Amino acid sequence: MNEMVKMVVVLTVLASVAGGVLAAVNQGTATQIEAQQLQFVKGPAINKLMEGASNNPIDDRFKLTQGDVERSFFVGNFDGKTNTVAFEAFGKGYGGDIGVMVAFNVATDKLKGAAVTIHSETPGLGANAKEKPDLVAQFAGLPVSDAVNVTKDGGQINAISGATITSRAVCNAVSKTMKIYQELKPQLQQEMQKFGK
Repeated sequence: MNEMVKMVVVLTVLASVAGGVLAAVNQGTATQIEAQQLQFVKGPAINKLMEGASNNPIDDRFKLTQGDVERSFFVGNFDGKTNTVAFEAFGKGYGGDIGVMVAFNVATDKLKGAAVTIHSETPGLGANAKEKPDLVAQFAGLPVSDAVNVTKDGGQINAISGATITSRAVCNAVSKTMKIYQELKPQLQQEMQKFGK
């Protein structure tokens, strides 16, 4: 019985030490991981959506928590006004989650545009959601109050040929951002004022 107690104590100590080391490594690399994601994953989409901004939207960002989800919001200054905000949501595609960055003009309550950040879709089919701008270009100018669906589902968005599941996932992600935008608009405007020029 003593041997059993010793083994439990030793395993508990080892597990605690290993857990502490892993937590320290995770905390120590979190900033570097976020910087890499901003540069190589989200950055290209943000830069595309905020092209022509007089500021650097990747530097001008803030975070808000909604429920148990913390999101990063990227601010764009256009024509001397801090009027654009972008953030990401996800839809379930054929090969997994599809990340979509969506930009909103807070003065007009319209979408400025959308861009795919990540996906695991089939090359030549669903991957075209990121590689070819035809699908995401259709979101520019839509009011935030409009429902977003592919034409097969009675909506206004033409799906990628042979990739309806991917197209639906992108529409779903855009719809999520529209809902989040409407729920958080007062907080977004308040935070965006801090970046005004």
